[in-house]
Amino acid sequence: MSYADIIVDISHENLDKSYQYSIPEEFREEAVIGALVIVPFGKGNRFINGYIVGLSETPKWKVELIKPIHQIVPGGLVIESQLISLAYWIKETFGATMNDALKTVIPVKKSVKSIEKKTIRLAVSVEEAENYLEVFKKKNNKGRVRLLEAFLGDSAVQSKGIDELEYELAVNKLNIARTTIQDLEKMGVITTEVEKLYRNPLNNKESEKESVILSREQQFVTEEIIRDYNAGKRKTYLIHGVTGSGKTEVYLEIISSVIKQGKKVIMLIPEIALTYQTVMRFYKRFGSRISIMNSRLSQGERYDQFMRAKNGDIDIMIGPRSALFTPFKDLGLIIMDEEHEGSYKSENPPKYHAREVAIKRGELSGASIILGSATPSLESYKKALQGEYKLFTLPSRNGEGRMPKIWIEDLREELKKKNKSIFSLHLKDLIKDRLNKKEQIILFINRRGYAGFVSCRSCGYVMKCPHCDVSLTAHNNGTLVCHYCGHEEAIPTKCPSCGSKYIAAFGTGTQKVEELVKREFPEARVLRMDTDTTKTKDGHEKILSAFANQEADILVGTQMIVKGHDFPMVTLVGILAADLSLYASDYRAAERTYQLLVQASGRAGRGRLPGEVVIQTYQPEHYSISAASNNDYDGFYNQEMNYRDLLKYPPAAHILAVLITSKDENKAIFAAKLLGGAAKEWVKTEQISEETIIIGPALAVLSKANDFYRYMIYVKQSNYNYLILLKNYLEGYINFSEHFETCNVQFDFNPMNSY
Repeated sequence: MSYADIIVDISHENLDKSYQYSIPEEFREEAVIGALVIVPFGKGNRFINGYIVGLSETPKWKVELIKPIHQIVPGGLVIESQLISLAYWIKETFGATMNDALKTVIPVKKSVKSIEKKTIRLAVSVEEAENYLEVFKKKNNKGRVRLLEAFLGDSAVQSKGIDELEYELAVNKLNIARTTIQDLEKMGVITTEVEKLYRNPLNNKESEKESVILSREQQFVTEEIIRDYNAGKRKTYLIHGVTGSGKTEVYLEIISSVIKQGKKVIMLIPEIALTYQTVMRFYKRFGSRISIMNSRLSQGERYDQFMRAKNGDIDIMIGPRSALFTPFKDLGLIIMDEEHEGSYKSENPPKYHAREVAIKRGELSGASIILGSATPSLESYKKALQGEYKLFTLPSRNGEGRMPKIWIEDLREELKKKNKSIFSLHLKDLIKDRLNKKEQIILFINRRGYAGFVSCRSCGYVMKCPHCDVSLTAHNNGTLVCHYCGHEEAIPTKCPSCGSKYIAAFGTGTQKVEELVKREFPEARVLRMDTDTTKTKDGHEKILSAFANQEADILVGTQMIVKGHDFPMVTLVGILAADLSLYASDYRAAERTYQLLVQASGRAGRGRLPGEVVIQTYQPEHYSISAASNNDYDGFYNQEMNYRDLLKYPPAAHILAVLITSKDENKAIFAAKLLGGAAKEWVKTEQISEETIIIGPALAVLSKANDFYRYMIYVKQSNYNYLILLKNYLEGYINFSEHFETCNVQFDFNPMNSY
């Protein structure tokens, strides 16, 4: 008898524990590591899903107590042992249950109806078919007669014979009953063939091969990486190339070399908004051997893309974080474009970073890793300087493109000039100039909505979400919206606190910018791109393609418009409020500001026309803004690392963030204090208290969200492994304490966002 260790798919059990089941003889061949199964669980006739994570011939319990597997789900994606190992590594490294980790790497959890194409063919000779036809006519078997006449021809149904007939055509057009088809199959007169069809989100794309001539710098990087690859060296590379330096052309050349060797490639991009242009460039080069993965695909489309990858029907998968788990059997290369982006970090358990998981998957599968960015994360750049990654630089733009001229406009001086507009006088002049020249403009503000918040000027009352400890954002449809939980309510005409009529919206969002642009420049054609305008499946593609086709003069948007896009006719970029991201309650605020400003500036002057950028700010002397205006990454890196070293923030040290939430505020406080005490006791016991800094427990910055009270503990340590050990200890403490039954505890290593 064989046995399987199974992780069950329920969230309220101890999911790190596997349960042993016997494997019935009829399932022996299908019972492989990663198979999706249905098993009896607990008392009664309750059946649940699970995953096989181990196989053995030895029972762990009394044989009579071990229940058999009820069913192995047909067509369920079988996850290779490599991905099971990866899930276990994610669990250990980032803190989560094994089940959460498995659900992360297992691409499709819901059952999806497959698309099938059925074809009917004659299984006998023409002479035999004619004999059958005569018999069926005499017996007045009208359905059988119509079907055979369709094959043989010379009738009202079909004047000429055919070799095959679509099943649905026979049923729907010829009105032949399915039972008639089944009867003829049993008689051996016909056969029915079934072909599985996979949904392809790229069906309507047209391919045209393009030839690219690499610059000397691009050629050097390409040849070095390919030389290592051909020599069997699997490394992690960081390509630091300025915006427009041609990193994508380098990727394409290396990918071409890798797939010629029969290997597969995963191309990670941080935003759905980047998919359109990236896919077009890849499709022109590689045709239909590519596919995409993103959250806007239907469940069926997602399932089919993974099945196509598993069957070897595609060579390249393009997509955000989740594409990392594409079940390629012969993975040879993972590319992570715009590697600095925060969206590569999962916000739900397990809170893994795609960069680290990509490197681990590369180790398991023998694949090389390429990271690319114009503004690398401090973590990656530090590792590159230390030799852990191999560093390449592309310091100049490729082709005709030149780096744009950057102006910094001090908004304090604008106020002195009595200019209360959101546009500085210089920016206004440049916008008018570009509109006259029929050139395009991008206006960037990192806040969606109509205004930042609604406040009473009499008493200072601010409209807040009743479920979250945040102010509501005003939209121009007359509603206030919480961007955390989605709560909506009407904008009040009187202050709910003091009854004053002097309650109004303050601050500026993308909707208001769009309105002001139309008012200031009525002749301009304006598009807006933010989360609100891209809710539909093809929302990003429609807006980007319209702007690329020059159907608009000005594109207003949030950060999704300033990353990776290439619009040759854009010669002016206006950054309306550079300070919005600068003073966020986050130790990465300066880094994010620098990255946003450089990425936004990089959209200007990418074609043959020169570009200009206007950065509007109240803090022109801040090092992140001055470094961005000079495209001085090394200067910014050195200054920022001084602060990180001083304050022991990543990458100078590591942080373990522990979030405790509960709907009962008192229980959340008590649980947080217990965990804080346990952490301090463990650190003291392990004799690392002098090297470890524990902060909290304290209220989170967002102290309440979706009616859950939130408390935080932060632990700083230079040794990552110590933090993993502490996490393991706290997990055990939580599991054996009744005080956490109504609380949820999440662990986040080196968090990308503030809590």
